[in-house]
Parts: sequence; C-alpha cells; structure tokens
Amino acid sequence: MTKIKKRQLDYVVISDVHLGTYGCKAKELLNYLKTIQPKVLILNGDIIDIWQFNKHYFPKSHMNVIKHITGLLSKRTRVYYITGNHDEMLRKFRGFQIGGFTILNKLILELDNKKAWIFHGDVFDVTMKSSKWLAKLGGIGYDALIIINTFINKISELFGYGKLSLSKKIKNSVKSAVKFINNFEDTASAIAIENEYDYVVCGHIHQPEMREISNSKGKTMYLNSGDWIENLTALEYHKNQWSLYEYSNDPLVKEIFGLKVKKEKSSKLKKEENNIIFEELLKEFDIKINKNLL
Repeated sequence: MTKIKKRQLDYVVISDVHLGTYGCKAKELLNYLKTIQPKVLILNGDIIDIWQFNKHYFPKSHMNVIKHITGLLSKRTRVYYITGNHDEMLRKFRGFQIGGFTILNKLILELDNKKAWIFHGDVFDVTMKSSKWLAKLGGIGYDALIIINTFINKISELFGYGKLSLSKKIKNSVKSAVKFINNFEDTASAIAIENEYDYVVCGHIHQPEMREISNSKGKTMYLNSGDWIENLTALEYHKNQWSLYEYSNDPLVKEIFGLKVKKEKSSKLKKEENNIIFEELLKEFDIKINKNLL
C-alpha cells in the first residue's frame, strides 16, 4: 500500500460524530483522519452517542475511529475531548487527564495572540434546559430519519439518481429550524464579543459555518465544525488561518480512497450483480425494460 503523505496541521476540530448510531459516517471520518497529522485534535462533543448507545450496534468501523485517535496520542498529538449533550455522562469526569488526553466542558486557547472560546453549544439549547426528554426523543427521531434516508439513497443510486438529504431539506425549509440556527449563532457570538474572544467555536447544530458576526459592541469569528452524519466537515487551523474542511471536496481523499471505490463499481462482476438485483426488482413491480439499457 502506498504511504500517505499527511497534511500537517496545527489544530483540527471535529464534532457530532455520533459513534454508535446508524447515521455515523465512521469510514469516511477514518479516511479523513488518515490524511492528516494535527498537533492538536479537539473533539468538540457528541463523539460517542451515549444517549442512543446500543451494545448490539457498535461496528468495527466505529471502533477503528477510536483506535486511530488513541494512536494519534502515541504520535504526540494532544487530544482534548470536550463534552456534548449526547455524551454528557462524561461531564462528571471533567478535568480528567492522562498523558496528552484531557476531558473538558470548554476550552480557551491562545492562537497567535488571539483568543478562541471552544465548547459544544448545547448550553444554548432551550430543550436541553427545560425538556431533556424532548431532546432525546428528537435524537431518536433524527436517527430514524437517517436510516430511512440511507435506504432511499440506495434505491436512488440503483436507478442512477444522486443522493439527497431529507433532514437538510426539512431543516432548511422549516422557519423555526432556520430561526433556531440563527439565534444559536447570534447568541454564541454575542457572548464571545462580550468576553472579547476573537473566535467562538461550536458544534451541536450540525450546521458547518465560518463567518464574521458583529454587533454594536464589536465583532468575532463564528465557527461551527458541522458533523459526520450528513455534512462530513471539520475545522482546520494552520499558519494563522482557519478553514472549513469538506470531505466531499477533498482531492487527497478522492485520490487515495476514491480510486478503490471507482474500481469496485466498474468491475464486470459488480455490474452483473447489480443487473440481477435490478431485474428482480422490476419483476416484483411488474415493470418491463429494454435489456440493452442495462
């Protein structure tokens, strides 16, 4: 296997991985982690989904992510685990430290003479304060929606159509959801400005973002690392600059891991298997089609 030339980074922030749930894109996250060598890795909440943890579902791909992160510690990468709502049980271990690994509720960093305030973000979620059962129910509903979405996408790809995201469409079309996201960003930024933080770094809402927000008291750079359920995004800081990483636009990942996928899809055997499955599906729905099109 060709040795991967890893990108050297100062800081990497990932959040909302939700290991232990069906929607988690653990394989893609591992692909990404294999291409980078950060000095500091910040796990900004909801990495392991303890709310929905099921001992019958924690596949090897999810365990491989944990193994890789522990492996980074042996390579002198400092790892901060900032707790979120889905892994809130870890909050009782706040301050725990072993080697280069630390569990925290928030993190304040000095980045090239600028201050960064890093936390998960559930502290601003009203459902977490007053109706935790409702938030948990929403989490279960979201996971179910992801499972349905995965099934629909498999059928969509079988018929030659692209992928779609049901939860994104719902989130972007429902006014209350859009309002919640805007309020979240404004609230986090207002407190950051009040406390003279140059950067405020969050997760929680599964909405990757990087933009300057200002009010009458000043301005701050609001950053959200997104998630590894749908968006597959992270935040990277290197040479005094933040950037928003998107897995779908990573040329290195496509070069190393994309070729394998392409070869698999283009094999004659795979095509024949797909044709057989497709013909059986057509028979079940009593649909006739010209075989030359297959």
